[in-house]
Amino acid sequence: MTILLSNAEARRIFLARQGLSARPDRLLGKEGLLRLIHDIGFVQVDSIATVERAHHQILFSRNQTYRREHLTDLLEKDGELFENWTHDASIIPSAFFRYWKHRFRREDATIIERWRKWREPGFEAAFEETYQRIVSGGAVLSRELKADDHKSGGWWNWHPNKTALEYLWRTGKVAIARRENFQKVYDLVERVLPPHHHGEDVEHDAFVDWACRSALERLGFATHGEIAAFWDLISPDEAKAWVEAHRDELRPVLIEPSDGGKPRASHAFADFPACLGNVPEPPNRLRVLSPFDPLIRDRNRTERLFGYFYRIEVFVPEPKRQYGYYVFPLLEGDRLVGRIDMKADRKAGTLDVKRLWWEPKVRAAAGRLEKLEAELSRLAKFSGVEEVRYLDGWRGEGA
Repeated sequence: MTILLSNAEARRIFLARQGLSARPDRLLGKEGLLRLIHDIGFVQVDSIATVERAHHQILFSRNQTYRREHLTDLLEKDGELFENWTHDASIIPSAFFRYWKHRFRREDATIIERWRKWREPGFEAAFEETYQRIVSGGAVLSRELKADDHKSGGWWNWHPNKTALEYLWRTGKVAIARRENFQKVYDLVERVLPPHHHGEDVEHDAFVDWACRSALERLGFATHGEIAAFWDLISPDEAKAWVEAHRDELRPVLIEPSDGGKPRASHAFADFPACLGNVPEPPNRLRVLSPFDPLIRDRNRTERLFGYFYRIEVFVPEPKRQYGYYVFPLLEGDRLVGRIDMKADRKAGTLDVKRLWWEPKVRAAAGRLEKLEAELSRLAKFSGVEEVRYLDGWRGEGA
């Protein structure tokens, strides 16, 4: 029997699966942090620190007792998390490392062909030399291997050893041991991850089964394309074949979109919705999300479920930007209600709010503004600045 999910039900299920329905002030701790990342699947890493780096803000928006040192310990001391790629560079539970071996093999077969389009001929010659340097000399930063006569020029002009390090990392031959000023420090996988996470290889069908099941668990409901895109480990065709082969374990669901249009056919596990338990109502406080938050990573899904159009405009020329360089979505309860442009001025010790936009039909009520101001104060403290500074015109016209 097909189940029809209302838009409100669908939003709450997805929010719960993405760790945004629990109380954000509950005590987390290091073990709780590991469980949180395991439950949502991964946390994207990004270098932009307009207010705070993406991975820290993603975790803080879910739990405001989060401590950066706990993440550092899990990554750099305990080896319970590792950095590699999903759809982009991410922090991933080391318990999943054995499944990433399939990605490493796929990358090994394709990455050199892709890179030949923008690297100078012969760049592969540094691969073995760089690997042996790490074997004998230990962990390295890219800059420690740079030739004296090399001129930097962006990603298209990496020096040969930088190219080799990225290749070795993307194919699972080395891992990121730690970061220094956000620069990767590379070492052998066996020195970074504890032995119990190396594990035996997983047979291909079992790998596809895990990739699909684990994605659907974290999405709650999904099309085969959304299942494939969640980890970016398998192809849509592989996910489609998995759905066809497991029809007896799945049931069809129809998801009402935010605009009230035609419901979207999706898949869920056969015990849906009983397997969800009592889906909690998300906290009513207003929270600032990172532009790289996994809740909004799939922009089309975000529009369907929340009626919220979002694009990062970092690479859009300033005159053509609709909002701003790095604008943060605002989540209130189970709705995306607005967006805010702001930047931490660390010299002045302020979080500078430049502009606020509410979504259509969202009122700039006094209570909502109070919730926003309270959240900005919490975020300022987390980001290491002393106060929030509201710049002239920050509320915009009609606010």
